[in-house]
Amino acid sequence: MGNFLAKEPPPPVVLVPPLFDFPPLSARNRMLEPSYNLLFGKLALKCLFEDYFEDARQFSAKFLLKPIDDPHVDLVASLSGALDRKAEGDLLGNALFRWQSDVDDPHTFVDLSVSTSNPVLLMRSSAYYPKYGVGAFAVYPLLSKKAKGRVSEECMAVGFNNSIGDFVLDENKDTAKYSDLRNWSCAAGYGVGSRSPLSPSFNFGLELARSSQFIASFYQHVVVQRRVKNPFEEDEVVGITNYIDLGFELQTRVDDSKASDNLPDSSLQMAASWQANKNFLLKGKVGALSSTLTLAFKSWWKPSFAFNISATTNHSTRETAYGFGLRVDNIREASYQRADPNFVMLTPNKEHLADGIVWKMGKRPMFQSDLDAENFSELPKELRPPQKIL
Repeated sequence: MGNFLAKEPPPPVVLVPPLFDFPPLSARNRMLEPSYNLLFGKLALKCLFEDYFEDARQFSAKFLLKPIDDPHVDLVASLSGALDRKAEGDLLGNALFRWQSDVDDPHTFVDLSVSTSNPVLLMRSSAYYPKYGVGAFAVYPLLSKKAKGRVSEECMAVGFNNSIGDFVLDENKDTAKYSDLRNWSCAAGYGVGSRSPLSPSFNFGLELARSSQFIASFYQHVVVQRRVKNPFEEDEVVGITNYIDLGFELQTRVDDSKASDNLPDSSLQMAASWQANKNFLLKGKVGALSSTLTLAFKSWWKPSFAFNISATTNHSTRETAYGFGLRVDNIREASYQRADPNFVMLTPNKEHLADGIVWKMGKRPMFQSDLDAENFSELPKELRPPQKIL
């Protein structure tokens, strides 16, 4: 009789689900945004405070589609309006047709936007050269609404954008305003982390906007692991990775001469989100006037479908109103839905239970040391930070 060796059981692993929206749609317009707006966690805070939050008695629908035969083009259409006659607001819609030269490079593109708001027809173009770290963009309003008795202020803009700052030329605006220091803004910030969904990050910023408004904010992305027992998974799957985001923003006026009766002297809002798995997302935010809680469900079919419902409570009237949203998306694909032996469940003494090879992709495997060193070249683009997707 031969000798039989007992097979060593596989090490326990933790599932690594994809984020609901990564890379965010705003990352596709990186070159059209001033560098100032992308610093100090502003992009992450905007996504935390706005994404999947529907206004009270409002609905929205967004469709992100691209043809199967030509991945270089896509169409993003959105529609929003009131659910009943009590809610104010017109039915708004817009459609954006986009062409980009490289499927994996969203910074070089041309798009055409049609909207019910102003401008009615808009064309934008951008080109980015990663070798030099510089790009150029142009915005052309082709058709705009003109209010009776005034001339439309829409104008063409061209400029350059890089990792340091941006330079914009505007034809119809008065350039004398740039010499007035009261129109300038300054900020200071502190940030830690790579902004990859697999790595925790922290950003804190202080800003003096137009010498009249002081803004303090922070944003934190936390990656945690929790134990689960899923009967639909293998026995070695003992946990799942969760993503938690926290945000805070305080705005207060420091110049009474620019005070407005329509705006409060100060405002405060806090928000938090928890993605329990690849299908469920829970978000909430609290402000001085109202609080909103939203629950989103996403299916990972192709195309993917996401449905969210928001409940908004008015602090003064104690009334609660609901809003609904629907998204259909086949532009962005997640490629890390399965278990990953690198993200193992940790013991109380913080020692790994398994060795860490992430993915065998490209020319060599991806190790934990590469992730810690912010070497994302071997990772799928959905796992990289927005600035590393090239």
